[in-house]
Amino acid sequence: MGRKLSLRYRVVKAASNLFQSRLCERILLITLTAICVDSNAQTRSIDEIQVTANRRALSSSDSPSAVSIVAENALRFETLATDALAMQPGTFLQQTTPGQGSVIVRGLKGSQVLHLVDGMRVNNAIFRNAPTQYLALISPASIERIEVMRGPAATLYGNDAMAGVVHVLSRMPQFDDEANGVRGEFTVTADTAELTRSIAGTIEAGNRDISVLASVDYLDAGNRRTGAGARIAPSGFRSRSGRIAAVTNPNPGTSWLFDVQHLEQPNTPRVDELVTGFGQDRPSSSEFSFAPNRRTFAHVRHERQIGAIDWDFDVSWQRIDDDRISRGFESTERVLENNRSDLLGITVNGNFETGSTGWSFGAEHYQDRVTSGRMIEDIVSGSSGVVAARFPDDSRMNQGAVFAQVVRRFAQRHSLQGGLRFSHFDIRLAETQFTAGTRLKLDEISGDAGWLYHISEGLHFAVNIGRGVRAPNIFDLGTLGERPGNRFNIANPDLRPEKVNQFDVGIKANTTKLRLEFSLFRLMYRDRISSVLTGDVTADGRDIVQSRNVADADIWGVEFGAQLRLSDRFAMSTVLNYTHGEESATDSPVEPADRIPPLGGRLRLDYHASDALFFEVYLDFASTQSRLSSRDRRDPRIDADGTPGWATLNVRIRWSYDDRWQFRLGFENLLDKHYRNHGSGIDAPGRSLQASLRHTWGQ
Repeated sequence: MGRKLSLRYRVVKAASNLFQSRLCERILLITLTAICVDSNAQTRSIDEIQVTANRRALSSSDSPSAVSIVAENALRFETLATDALAMQPGTFLQQTTPGQGSVIVRGLKGSQVLHLVDGMRVNNAIFRNAPTQYLALISPASIERIEVMRGPAATLYGNDAMAGVVHVLSRMPQFDDEANGVRGEFTVTADTAELTRSIAGTIEAGNRDISVLASVDYLDAGNRRTGAGARIAPSGFRSRSGRIAAVTNPNPGTSWLFDVQHLEQPNTPRVDELVTGFGQDRPSSSEFSFAPNRRTFAHVRHERQIGAIDWDFDVSWQRIDDDRISRGFESTERVLENNRSDLLGITVNGNFETGSTGWSFGAEHYQDRVTSGRMIEDIVSGSSGVVAARFPDDSRMNQGAVFAQVVRRFAQRHSLQGGLRFSHFDIRLAETQFTAGTRLKLDEISGDAGWLYHISEGLHFAVNIGRGVRAPNIFDLGTLGERPGNRFNIANPDLRPEKVNQFDVGIKANTTKLRLEFSLFRLMYRDRISSVLTGDVTADGRDIVQSRNVADADIWGVEFGAQLRLSDRFAMSTVLNYTHGEESATDSPVEPADRIPPLGGRLRLDYHASDALFFEVYLDFASTQSRLSSRDRRDPRIDADGTPGWATLNVRIRWSYDDRWQFRLGFENLLDKHYRNHGSGIDAPGRSLQASLRHTWGQ
């Protein structure tokens, strides 16, 4: 046993030397000790099945990729889908306004992280390389689970998968019997910190051959109360959504899915523009709201087995409306914007196995059309006129790719996977009164490889490497208009693709008592597109900036997540994330990378008092983040002296009256801590009582 521990320690310590971090070595030693204590367990726990790492259902322990899975029961009572991604291994949640949320994966955000719904892209041509609100336009009630793949994902997912993939998997109607059945559920929720009231309902009907699902939900949130005791106004918003899905299985090995989803936030205020930020003596705007933000998604999937190959054929269409109403502080001119992306996607994927070798391959093509318009109206005289749009109207971004990945198992303990992707981009920037029309044609090759070593039953060692790319989109190339942080962006049609080389090494454990994942990662980001000050200022005092390929970043970190079953009734879990980043730009000294999250995580204790009664106590925490980039220091959302550390104590109680009725109470931020997540545009909620009631019926 001692010899095995010494060998394992030497292997992982050699990897940690790459990161030159004594902190990493200490955590690794503690982790390996805990694993080896439990590695004699002879039977494994039920493994979580994920699809993201290999585009097919696979045990999470059988893939070298680092994947976090957020299950349906963790999503059911969340206000936004993004809320459930807080305090997961390798993720950090930023929130500019309560109706929106943006996940940061391994220090990257926005268009640097690929977002998917049922395998189809959410990232579109107007995705920002900064925190984005679009994942919040997916209803939590429609989601079965979310999988977050951290690390190299270039082969299977390509463009934008720089730090990883956030994959939303929708709840599907399914019945096992030939006889017709009907079932349904409804959930009502309320809380005191944000005065939220929500109701969601779902009904399913059908049999083994054909089934349908319909769901609706509505949410009304008031102004947020923070730990300081005051309510921030305006910060309330409303949301409404609906979904219809049908699944048919005409014969064995063949199925069809038809799915339509819609969510709209009619008027969501941008809080950081409407309140005085750090370093400001007045707000940036007197009016600023997303009015509306909405997403409509239609998806058809055909699954068919032809010979030994399982085929998926997908066609999807997504429309995102990002309309805005804004008015500079005490200005008499109101700006009305209409911005839209129509994204059509077609994908073909195949999977088959021959002996100990598995193959995944496919092709995809996406067409994105951006329409944009802007007008100004004088609130005194009532006059109005058309002005230059945020994006060049009728710009287009087409991308296509072919890819293949192979997984080979050999010598009982080893598994290797690797693949390549060829991508082609055709980007057309429409002519405007300020810029000439531009067309970019780009070809890129990306890929990744992984090794999984089975140390013992339930204990695995993993290594992953990869090269990813992100082609500049319409937002990068052609944005004209106001940006957060009192900035005004001008277009730059001469950008190049960003590139990232990524490496991670980790340990996975899955036994009857312990589930654990530990990763060390490093990202080497080249030709990063950054917003650069031009030295000019607008008439209303905003700094004029432009996106340019001027930066290189080196980001490394530690991701740790563990669940330990102490007894039949008690279990404890922990999450710990640490990210460190440095960035260098042309003619500038090396400085901390932009928007890097602080050290943070969660400690949780679960107690099953009975089959009907469950208690959960958890502590969320984050340390001080004083390593700020020059851009961070200029951002009114971030204190130039650094974001203070914080910790909150929280309790949740779940009681099941019977198989049909379930009641849940949550006591959030019990000590009423006044704090802000680093980079967020609004302080976090203060002490809150949350109550939910869920009723299910049918078979």
